[in-house]
Amino acid sequence: QVQLVESGGGLVQAGGSLRLSCAASRSIFSLNRMGWYRQAPGKQRELVAVIISGGSIKYADSVKGRFTISRDNAKNTVYLQMNSLKPDDTAVYYCNCQLYGLNYWGQGTQVTVSS
Repeated sequence: QVQLVESGGGLVQAGGSLRLSCAASRSIFSLNRMGWYRQAPGKQRELVAVIISGGSIKYADSVKGRFTISRDNAKNTVYLQMNSLKPDDTAVYYCNCQLYGLNYWGQGTQVTVSS
């Protein structure tokens, strides 16, 4: 089992930056995948960025060039650096990981981008 705790959300103006952190309760080195999803009001949860075992990274088209996902295995933490934020990025951001075929989610952190 894995517990995930997100932090770093908040209110920012358009064009600003935020960095989200997701701390895992166990080593992330052996996780199949770990990353970030988001859910805006009235919309389905969508993939933002994910690191897959082996090190490959996938981004949603809407965040490519603006967001960067990274990991620190020593701290069991994954980060999402978000730059050039837009009002459309407003959502609850969830950390996710997959281990032995099971999905685990954090409690979510709110990101609000004002215009």
